[in-house]
Amino acid sequence: MSTTTEPLHILQKYWGHESFRHPQRQVINALADGRDALVLLPTGGGKSVCFQVPALAGKGICIVISPLIALIRDQVENLKSRGIKAAALTGGMPYGEVDTTLDNCIYGNYKFLYLSPERLQQELVIERLKQMPVSLIAIDEAHCISQWGNDFRPAYRNCGILKEMFPDVPLVALTASATGKVVDDILENLHIQDAAVFRKSFARPNIAYMVFEEEDKLYRLLRILHKNPESSIVYVRNRKATVEISEHLKANGITAGFFHGGIPAADKEEKLRLWLGGNIQVMVATNAFGMGIDKPDVRTVIHMNLPENMESYYQEAGRAGRNGEKAFAVILKHRGDESVLKKQFLEQLPDTAFVKLIYHKLNNYFQIPYGEGENTEFSFNFNSFCTTYRLSPPRTYNSLKLLDRNSVISLSEQFGRKTTLRFTVSSGRLFHYLEKNPGAARATQAILRTYGGVFEGETRIVPQLIAKKLNTPEKEILTVLEQLEKDGIIAYQAENTDARITFLVPREDDITINMIAREIKKQNRQKQEEIASVIRYISDNKTCKSRQILSYFGETDTPDCGICSVCVSHKNDRIPAGIWNIIAEEILKMLKTAPLSSRDLTETLTFREQYILRVLKGLLEEGRISINDKNQYQVKPD
Repeated sequence: MSTTTEPLHILQKYWGHESFRHPQRQVINALADGRDALVLLPTGGGKSVCFQVPALAGKGICIVISPLIALIRDQVENLKSRGIKAAALTGGMPYGEVDTTLDNCIYGNYKFLYLSPERLQQELVIERLKQMPVSLIAIDEAHCISQWGNDFRPAYRNCGILKEMFPDVPLVALTASATGKVVDDILENLHIQDAAVFRKSFARPNIAYMVFEEEDKLYRLLRILHKNPESSIVYVRNRKATVEISEHLKANGITAGFFHGGIPAADKEEKLRLWLGGNIQVMVATNAFGMGIDKPDVRTVIHMNLPENMESYYQEAGRAGRNGEKAFAVILKHRGDESVLKKQFLEQLPDTAFVKLIYHKLNNYFQIPYGEGENTEFSFNFNSFCTTYRLSPPRTYNSLKLLDRNSVISLSEQFGRKTTLRFTVSSGRLFHYLEKNPGAARATQAILRTYGGVFEGETRIVPQLIAKKLNTPEKEILTVLEQLEKDGIIAYQAENTDARITFLVPREDDITINMIAREIKKQNRQKQEEIASVIRYISDNKTCKSRQILSYFGETDTPDCGICSVCVSHKNDRIPAGIWNIIAEEILKMLKTAPLSSRDLTETLTFREQYILRVLKGLLEEGRISINDKNQYQVKPD
């Protein structure tokens, strides 16, 4: 990799920073020397600079593989805003636009080309990449390449082809969360076993990791958010909860919005704009929210449900406190949560026989003959499929994900509208029609300018894109399309779809599944280990929470953080004897009047909440009070 410009000058010019963070400079030096590298930096640690600066310092173009379209768009827009030439191949781009973009990257002095890993399966893309002056390869979110990673994506296994195509070009793999097993898998699959490995401690000393057991989670949520009125994220398990909890917060004087994968793109952008701009305090979201979003002043990240695994929890919690100020990562749990977690993720794990059943039903559903179906793609309504065959939705979904992870199918969850059209009249007749119907002209002309081939065959379009170009509501574009269809000008189809499924191999039923049976068992065991790790984390009330997280990622002999729920409770255990006795007397006096909940006691007594809860625990252990069937404390009868 030939360097043409001093990296520090580039950092100052484009990012306005006066110095690199450790170990950014060391990574850049290794890449400048032609070495491959693996970079493990915690969320907010500055991974992008590790490949963007050396790419700008050298001649040629940097190929960047990234898993999320939203992440790709954000990074490309960010680079463009700094005056840097960057391009991306995102989903839904017409063939002509893909072709033009690739040509621009060959001849147009571009510095970055962002791709999803699935693009590496396209012959057009591979052939054009070979013609590019590639100076650097960056694999972002590299843990997706590992079957032991929490976000394993089979398409990421294709990334190794880049090292085969450009053996002398340095490759850098980057991730914010990886265990030792995942690190080994990344190095092996990318063919970079001799790479320089750069690790920064996963410690986030400004984040107080908290786990609270609560009977009334919504009550504790309100208390936390009222006490910390800065920007916050509240993670919940499902879409319905995002709406319900955001409404509950608003009813209690807290500005809030909700975010999940089923919201139209325009609504997502508006909600995100309001939250990023500080117009609303809280975003209540599923885990579809957060990756690639850089908001440095998030004060609290609260999980209302137990996380699925420690890797995703670390990443989600790490969205707090990126500005270095003290922040809080809170899990609210109650006694039934462990069984709910096991039921949701373990009891619904499919065995090999069930995966065979789902694969068989899937082929029948789309009427794929035996020995055929390879590379065929279909719109897929998940709920309709489950209803047709009376299948358990959770277990069926897990089976589809297993088939996806093992490259039998590709499952693309879109939760949106698929719109296709084809002009059924000649161009002459079309222009004659537009003269008589000028209201349809602007939208029609925008479609013709945006999509090539609409006269030759069925073409997938994005009405929202047309609306954005014309600065008009999407509803108006859809109205024009419906009118054009009614008047016989286009063949038009708009269908709502949960997902799209691509069959990657010919149908062979049991033979296909038998080949991956061992992998299915292995991946089920992996899921069991992930759930066990989460339960250990929320149950261990003796070991510092920060130390528990660091130990999970292989960092041992680390000091207590001093600010997590465990460390704070240890401090609060040492209540001066005189104060302990005073609190105990006040509690007993109140309980002799009537049984009370811990909330009743903490809201009435003027002592620290931690002290009151600690004394309650002590009185329980001494047998002086008990808990009734309404979860209230009461004085034990003599």
